[in-house]
Formats: sequence, structure tokens, C-alpha cells
Amino acid sequence: MPKRRHLVLGFEQEVELRRLRDRELRSYRRERAAALLKIASGRSAHWVLQRGLYRRRKPDTVMAWLNAYQKGGVEALVQKPRRGREFPPSRRCGARLAKKCFT
Repeated sequence: MPKRRHLVLGFEQEVELRRLRDRELRSYRRERAAALLKIASGRSAHWVLQRGLYRRRKPDTVMAWLNAYQKGGVEALVQKPRRGREFPPSRRCGARLAKKCFT
């Protein structure tokens, strides 16, 4: 059976996580802060991932949030940049696609 993970917060850390949970514009950071506060209040990570959030999460996800917070604090809760489109399509290419789609 896996060992139960704990999170012990100081006063400033708890205030910072509460502020993040209540006032952050990015919803993913609010969710992560809420999960960490529930773990710090004594709930198990397993309970949090199944019942403590709006959506169920995989155990590895919540544990990754916990590990990241313990290593890097609030700054570590930011999502890493994802790979996206490197450049917009050219106008010529866009015009050709439009002709194919709308004719």
C-alpha cells in the first residue's frame, strides 16, 4: 500500500494558496491551489482526486501537483508551454482551402 502523502503549510504559504484559489484568473491554478489546501487540511490525495475537485483526476496528476509545489512553491503550479502552430498559414494556402470548402 502506498505511503500517505502530507503537506504541511506555514501561515504565509496557506494565505498565498487561499489567495490563489479565490482570486486567480486562470482556472487550472485555482483548481491546483484548492487541491493542495485540501491535502494540507488532512484529506488524502486519493480523496481529493476522486471527490474533492470539480472533475476527477488521475492519481499521477494530483501527485505531480503536490511534488511540484513542494519543490518550487506557487510558481511551480504554472502549466508548461505547449507546442502549438509555429507559423500562420500563408494567404495563398488559406484561399485555396476556402475555395475547396465553400465550392
